Amino acid sequence: MERETISAGDLRLRPFVVEDIPWVYEVSLDPAVQRFLEIPIPYRMADAEYFVRQMAIAAWDDRSRAEFLIEGRAGERLGRAGLGLDGRGVAQIGYWLDPAARGRGVATAAVLMLCGWGFERLGLDLVEWRTEVGNIASRRVAEKAGFRFEATLRHRLRHRGVRVDAWIGSMLPGELSTRPA
Repeated sequence: MERETISAGDLRLRPFVVEDIPWVYEVSLDPAVQRFLEIPIPYRMADAEYFVRQMAIAAWDDRSRAEFLIEGRAGERLGRAGLGLDGRGVAQIGYWLDPAARGRGVATAAVLMLCGWGFERLGLDLVEWRTEVGNIASRRVAEKAGFRFEATLRHRLRHRGVRVDAWIGSMLPGELSTRPA
């Protein structure tokens, strides 16, 4: 799968490069990121390197993921948005932000951009969103972007070795909102 860059308004979604590793490391030390993401703790530079090299860069080649770094108008790194691809027209979306970028609508705008790209360029039939129950910020982003909340699934996710409940929602191509969040 060819790596692409997506631009809209003041945001740009671009594929990760190895130079992003130190930034991924710094953001991954944030308590909110560590609270809701299944990442190693303590988080080490080697973990950031694995994410960028394997999960973000190599995953494009095997078509299992499409990972993007969210950049602002001046090229500042704001966050990450990605799609896990099942190869059958369904993707699972995930996103996180640098603490300095939160509360400005960046995540919602990036999710809208990414879903539009996925429906148009990849021909996706469905984008699914899941998060651990209690991750209000992620749910708010998903709802603002137009995901339909479907259910609370009991013990659907594993977090730090413990089964936790998950909120789940989805979006179909015709449901994509094109208005800014």
